[in-house]
Formats: sequence, structure tokens, C-alpha cells
Amino acid sequence: MKHALTLGVEEEFFVVDATGHLSGRAGEIVESAEGREGELQRELDRSQVELATGICRTHDDVLSKVQDLRRELAVAAAGRGLRLVPSGTVPMAEEHPPGITLEGRYQRMADHFGATPRTVRTCGCHVHVAMPDPAAGIQVINHVRPWLPLLLAITANSPIEGGIDTGYCSWRYQQWTQWPSAGPPPRFDSVDHYESIVDGWLRAGAILDRGMVYWDIRLSEKQPTLEFRIADVATTAEEATLLAVLVRGLTHVALNEDEPAPMLSNEVLRGQVWRASRDGLRGRCPHPGTGDLLPATAVLDDLFGALTPVLREHGDFDFAKQVISRLHGSGGGADRQREAFGTAHRAEDVVDLLAVPADPM
Repeated sequence: MKHALTLGVEEEFFVVDATGHLSGRAGEIVESAEGREGELQRELDRSQVELATGICRTHDDVLSKVQDLRRELAVAAAGRGLRLVPSGTVPMAEEHPPGITLEGRYQRMADHFGATPRTVRTCGCHVHVAMPDPAAGIQVINHVRPWLPLLLAITANSPIEGGIDTGYCSWRYQQWTQWPSAGPPPRFDSVDHYESIVDGWLRAGAILDRGMVYWDIRLSEKQPTLEFRIADVATTAEEATLLAVLVRGLTHVALNEDEPAPMLSNEVLRGQVWRASRDGLRGRCPHPGTGDLLPATAVLDDLFGALTPVLREHGDFDFAKQVISRLHGSGGGADRQREAFGTAHRAEDVVDLLAVPADPM
């Protein structure tokens, strides 16, 4: 393709008070921060907010919009003595969490799914890539599925929950897959195959509407896009932008692929994603080409090498190389959370590390 596919990024955040505990005032922040380019929303949980960049064409566009919207939310939070925290799970132990937003669709979800929406508190990062049609989206899903473990490994940012180290780099992923429609998508035979599964879920009541199709990659219900949902919310705007750049590169390659998609069973893929969820960037990750465990950083380097032509073509190469080099040195978000948690095992230190600076610029 001569022109780069357009992008959009959505990020979810926890809102905490001065002590690092969840605040139920996230809705106030959204209301006071409205007005800039992009979209700010409430979430299922009263302690969460979400940003959406809108349509972006370059990595600079993604980065600047994510930075601006993060800053806007952080400033609005600071004005109320609160902080914005990009972590896939809640670091502090919460005796009395704020609970969920009991109105409209969220109320129906709470009534139907019981404890799940009340206990699964997670923040992710979703990347949308423009698609010409659903059939193209199915082609991309089938070809990109083997790379899902690596995409999770490099974005894992949730080892600490409830004041303890869970032993996983992405505990968010383990929590999130309690939803019946969550997890890696199967290899689809066609758009009709995709739709038949969604219809079966609706008939069974496993989802209440099509917005609850929670596969790690799905056809977007609202936009003509393919939505990648595998990742934890990133510690930094740069890392969120790297995810977007890699996802777009993979999508371009998949759309131009003439060979059949790999015959990777969903059972094996689930096991591979589990390993990535446990190990993160400094551990071992199944290689998409062989299924063998290799250092995740080596698999990332292989992906970067494979995507180099398309990254160069779209002006993303230098940016991706710089951020990947930084990850090699500092580790991923999970590694930095664990370093902050340290020997003192203070979740407050993790919150202090992650909180988005409230710099109005």
C-alpha cells in the first residue's frame, strides 16, 4: 500500500486520591476536562476514565494527541487533589472500592454478569487501524494472531495488584479473560464464521450486545476499523505510540500477504498468551514462526526486522527503533513497577512512579 493506514488509540486509566487509593470521582474529571480534540469518557468502574485520540495518520500525530489528552486529564485530576494512573490493575489494596457506574448499559451488565464487572478492574490500551471492509479485517486477524503473545509481552504493565506481586507481568490479562467473550480470536474461515460466533454468544447471553465482543483483536462495531485489544495501558505515551506503530506495520504486511494464514490452534495460542502474560518483556515468549520459547526481546527484534521496510515507508522506523532501544535498557512497564515495589513492598511507590505529571505546559 502506498498510503499508511490511519490509526486511533484508546487508553484507560485509574483515578486515585493523594494516598494512592481509588477515587469514585472519575466522572468529575471527564466533565471538567471536556473541550479538546479527541474524546474523554467515563468507564464501567467509577474510578476509571478513558481517552480516545480520534483519527491519526502519523506516529507524531498519535504521540502528540496521547500526550495532550493524558495531560488534560492529569491537570483536571490535580485540580481535585487526584491523580491519573496508567496501570493495568489496581496497585493498592482496596477495602472499599468505589464500585461501578450504575446507569444504562453498565447497570444491565452488572445485573447480568454478577461479580465479574464488580471485581474485574483493569485498564487496557486499544489500537484501531482503518480497514477497507470486514473481509480484510478477517485476513489481518488470521495472519496477526501468532504475534499476540509478543504484543502483550512488550506492553505488560500490571504485576502489582492489591498490594502484592501477582507473579505475572500482565495480571490484567488474567483478570480480563474472566469475561466469557475475552481472549485470543480463533482462525476464522470467513466473515460469516466470525458472525456466527457472535450470534451464538448473543443467543446464549454470554454478551448483551456486539460491543461486548472482547476478543484480543476484533472488528470494531462503531468504526470501519480493526481493533487490537491485547495490551495493558502503557506507562508512557511513547510506549503506547510504539504499540500503534507496530500494530499498523503488522496490519500492512498482513493485508499484502498472499500465503494462507498460519494454522495455529486457539488452544495453543491461549497457552502462548498465558506465557507472555506471566513473563513480560524480560522473560521468554513463544516465537510466532516456530512456537519455541525465546527471550521476548529477541522476538521483538525479529518483529522489528520483519517490519523494517513498512516502518521506513511510513516514516515510523526511527521512532520505533528509539523506543525499542529504550525498552531493551529499562525493561517494560511491569519491570519498572517491580523495581518501584522493591524490597519495601510499598504499592504507594508504584503509584508515585506511574502517576501522569499534571504539567499544564
